Amino acid sequence: MTGKATARAHPIQGLVKYHGMRDERRRYPYHDSISLCTAPTATTTTVEWEPDAPEDTYVIGGEAVEGRAAERIAAVVDEVRERADTDAAVRLESENSFPSNIGFGSSSSGFAAAALALVEAAGLDLDLPEVSTVARLGSSSAARAVTGAYSLLATGLNDADCRSRRLDVGVGDDGFDPEEDLRIVAAHVPAYKETEEAHREAAASHMMDARVAHVQDQLVEMTDALREGDFDRIYGTAEHDSLSLTATTMTGPAGWVYWQPETIAVFNAVRELRESGVDVYFSTDTGASVYVNTRAEHVDEVESRIAEIGIDTDVWEVGGPAHVLDASEALF
Repeated sequence: MTGKATARAHPIQGLVKYHGMRDERRRYPYHDSISLCTAPTATTTTVEWEPDAPEDTYVIGGEAVEGRAAERIAAVVDEVRERADTDAAVRLESENSFPSNIGFGSSSSGFAAAALALVEAAGLDLDLPEVSTVARLGSSSAARAVTGAYSLLATGLNDADCRSRRLDVGVGDDGFDPEEDLRIVAAHVPAYKETEEAHREAAASHMMDARVAHVQDQLVEMTDALREGDFDRIYGTAEHDSLSLTATTMTGPAGWVYWQPETIAVFNAVRELRESGVDVYFSTDTGASVYVNTRAEHVDEVESRIAEIGIDTDVWEVGGPAHVLDASEALF
């Protein structure tokens, strides 16, 4: 097999987030999770099967990948090898258009793009929910980055159940369209984090059982709010879920706190803006950086206020599913 393909995927912002895995090898989470993809941020990945090469090679951002990161990529590569019934080596190169490891979901877009490129290069006929089961082996969040926009990853103990699907999204009574009218002011707080360790910390917290029980109501609320296009319910629920998630991580054995002073400053600015009548909510995943969710008509005011804190910002929108690119866009 000598196929070559390039794919691109957008990273996710968790809305109802997961923490902890019931199976670390297959990466089955304890409960469902919901996210949206952010654009134009993206990972682009090119892969080529090389039957005559002595071993796999993985490069991200021009740097060779080793250690645990390489093991996670290998889990995805090996899954495609098994499905394609091949023992060919693979060359994989990937580039991000945004900073990695500061809380903006680089592993989600990275493994989503890798999975789709590998599947395409192998000639496998899989739809996106099926591709999501491959991407999940690198990162559970990557499953949702495969299907894009607003997606739900269902929990389960097999690939038939634990896969991602797009959610129905409606237009609100006030005309708000979650897929067209959301703007995300990304507040960059560059503090390195390690997501896998955060999953272990959360799972060992005395609050984990309470979170797993509580998140069921959050999932119902979020699904209904998206269907209704209700701005306050969607992003208010995401804000609340961010606090719940972090509380669970902070009460693990190591008492790990990944927020920084700048993170809290953004929270305070968002609440001040909301009190003044601006439609805006904050959200965080595993990291110190902050997603500030607002309407298009408020984005300039919100970005200006966050910039006053001295934090670098970008403005993002909702991104679509992972997709295969033309050969002319290959990285090698």
